[in-house]
Amino acid sequence: MAMEKITDCNEVVSKLYEFLDGELTEERKIVIRSHLDECSPCLEAFEFEAELRAMVSSKSREVCPDYLKDKIASLISNDERKLQNPSE
Repeated sequence: MAMEKITDCNEVVSKLYEFLDGELTEERKIVIRSHLDECSPCLEAFEFEAELRAMVSSKSREVCPDYLKDKIASLISNDERKLQNPSE
């Protein structure tokens, strides 16, 4: 099957999130990448979205406190025991 060529920038921009998330087929990724290599406005949009995503990701990494992890693990363990021994 011949590789399609995307000439519609709106289509490329609409697929940027899927492209960044790795949700496209390999063939579709190649087509999008080829368009980005040839179209500087779309490449700028891609670079902006990639940078924005990286910045948001780096700023939103909250660490769950150990006491909360322990509490959640305890609750899960208790629920599992209740499911295994419903008479208790």
